[in-house]
Order: sequence, then structure tokens, then C-alpha cells
Amino acid sequence: MDKLTQYLNDYPHDELHPSEIAKLLKDLDDISFNAAVKMIPQELIGDVALELPDRYFEDVVESFTVEELAVAVAELESDDQTDFMQELEEVNEQVAQDVFEQLHQDDQADILQLKQYDEDIAGAYMQTEVYTAELDKNVHDVIRGFSELRRRGELENIQYLFVTDHNKVLKYGIGLDNLLVFDFEKTLRENIEECTENFKPVFAVDTDDIDDVVKKFQEYDLSALPIVSHDGSLLGRITSDDIYDIISELATDQMYHLAGVNDDAEEDDDIFKAGKARAVWLGVNLVTAICASLVIGLFEETLQSIVALAILMPIVASMGGNAGTQSLTVVVRQIALGDIAKHDAFRTIKKEVILSLVNGLFFAIIIGIIAALWFDKGMLGVVIGLSMVINLLSAGFVGSMVPLLLKKLEIDPAIGSTVILTTVTDIVGFFSFLGLATLILL
Repeated sequence: MDKLTQYLNDYPHDELHPSEIAKLLKDLDDISFNAAVKMIPQELIGDVALELPDRYFEDVVESFTVEELAVAVAELESDDQTDFMQELEEVNEQVAQDVFEQLHQDDQADILQLKQYDEDIAGAYMQTEVYTAELDKNVHDVIRGFSELRRRGELENIQYLFVTDHNKVLKYGIGLDNLLVFDFEKTLRENIEECTENFKPVFAVDTDDIDDVVKKFQEYDLSALPIVSHDGSLLGRITSDDIYDIISELATDQMYHLAGVNDDAEEDDDIFKAGKARAVWLGVNLVTAICASLVIGLFEETLQSIVALAILMPIVASMGGNAGTQSLTVVVRQIALGDIAKHDAFRTIKKEVILSLVNGLFFAIIIGIIAALWFDKGMLGVVIGLSMVINLLSAGFVGSMVPLLLKKLEIDPAIGSTVILTTVTDIVGFFSFLGLATLILL
């Protein structure tokens, strides 16, 4: 707690950063944490609470009165206000209602507007604070108005002036650097018409999928993106700092899904909930493992005749599983980044199959020689070598095809892909190895 106290004392409030406070708070035990939270400047409480992992949120809000929480929420931007209130509702609906009732009517309207959107669409991530002006407004008046808003702290992270017509329909997006070289005595319309530069903005509709919005930020290297309604009316904006958070969340979701883990359950302190979520996929994996064991059971006599097969068998399955995981991970990530177009499926599968085939041939020669020398049986090396090629070939095909197929079916490519892949590589690996051994060695 001494580090936090020193940090709070060393800097004026307007230079304190919520993420730094959150980092210092996470290093404290429960008793020190509860005492330290009360030291946070009131205007930063909301930001700090949102910076901390979800499991800390309840401890933070329970340390303050409804009035203090209302002040903290009022200091947030509209998108963060909505996030805070939604988390508060999960902790205590009555407290959330009391805090909401103490907010200014404009803040209440913004929160209600943003809460109506599903969490996977653009409108849920926008903030309603935007810097706008109508086409026929004088540039000097626009800059003066912006200066006043900035001094009052009503606008943050402004990079663009969004220009609308009298119906609030978005027409242009002008960078502040361009605005400063306009003729201040003329209107925005006159300056735009005289300028050769294109001010048509890249924008998104409020009902667009948030994944598409992320791709627009990456494609056009944006710092902010205006959000409009279906009729073109400007509703708000999404800024790059929000996109960084979204990208981080999407990457985390992918890692969890590939491992058969539920991200929401893992962030919860409820061990039963997390255990239940994990158990579902472990149960599925148990079933697939039994299927692989049944395949082994078909060749019981072969295994009894040639004990060396039992020693070498895990190598084939393991190599296939690892090769398939490589293909699977690459394809899932490329899909998430938008690097695979709709017509690109064949090229992607072809590439992964060729890579797997090349690796299969290379490692087939190595393990074939090792097996032949190890057990002094040349044909055993041929059997495991052929099996290695077959399994790695199928692993590359399945590892690339399954996520593409799930994407086609509009299912998250990461969900279930690993279980399907493991099942195929185990069954194909065991069947090819033991089947070839039965045909060639017996």
C-alpha cells in the first residue's frame, strides 16, 4: 500500500493514470486492498474499477456510497458509463438503480441508448461524445466551440471533426490538422469545396458486427471511426483504445476456445462454474478417446504378436496431433484477422496439406530408420514411416478444413476444432499404423 500512497502523493490528480493505480491495487492483500481503494480520487474510481479484473469490481463498488458511485460514473465517457452500470447491475441491481437515478438525464439517456445493443455489434462499443459541426458553420466558430468544450473537459481523444448536414447525416470527417489550415473566415462547406483532398469518412453502421469494425480499423489504420444509423445519422464514434481492448478480448476468446475453456467462466471466482465449463469438453474428449481405444482393440492380436508396436504407437498419434494443431492454430488466427477470403479456402487447405506432407515425409524417414535399428526389423521402419505420412497428411487437411467449415456454418472456428482434430489424428494414426502392421508384418 505504500507504493500506491507514494504514487497518489507524487502526482496531481490530472496526471494519475487508472491503469497504474489498478496495477498497484492488484499487488495488495484483501485487507490492504479495501483500505487502499478508499484513497482513490473520486473522479478516477470508475476508470480504476473498469481497469481491474472483474473479480475485483464488487470489492471496489462496496467501498463507496451510492452518491460517490454516481459521481464516479458521471466522470466516465458514455461507453464506459454503460460498461460500469452493467457490471454494477450484476453485483447489485438495487444499488445500480439508485446510482442510475442520481445521474444527469443526458447520462441516463446515453446509457439506455447503448444498453439496447447486443455485445457483438458496433453500437455497443461506441461513445456518444463526438465533435460535430454543420456544413454551413464558420470555421472560426467551430474552432472556438471546440476550444471551449476542451477547456471544460467535455471532450477527450479528439482527432476528427465530423461534419453533418442540417439533418445530422454524416457527410465528412476532417482531421484537426486539416481544420487548422482552412480559411477561418469561410464556412466548412466553402473550404471543403475549394480543397482537393477527400474528406469522405470511413464509417460503420451501429448494427454492424464488431469484428467487421475491428477489420476496418486495421485496414484503414484509423484512430477513430464514426458510427451512424441506417439512414446515415451520426450516433457516436469508436476510438482506437476501445479497439485495442476488443482485439485483446477476441484473442483471449480464441485461446480459451481452442483449449475448450469458457472465457466468462474462467474470469469468475466460482470454481464450480469454471469446473463445469471445463468438464463439458473433457467429457467430449473422453468419448473421443474411447473411440480411439476401440480402434486399438480391433488389432489386439497384432499388438500381442509384435510388442514393439505398443511402444511406437504413441509417436504416430502425437506427431499427427501436433502437426494438426499447427495447421489449426494458423488457420483460426488467419480467419480472425480476415486474411482468408471466401474464395481462399482451397488455397489454404492446399498449403497446409503440402506442408504436412513434406514434414510427414521428412519425419517418416527419420522415425523409420530409428524404428528399424531399434528393433532390428526393417519392415517395421517402413510401416511406421508410411503411417507417419498418412497421419500428418490427414492432420494438415483436417486442421485447415475444420475451422473453415465451421466458419462457413457461422460457428466460431475455435470452438470444438481441437476435439475434432484430436479424434481424427488419433483414429487415423492408430488405424493406419496397426492396419499396415497387420498387412505387412504378419
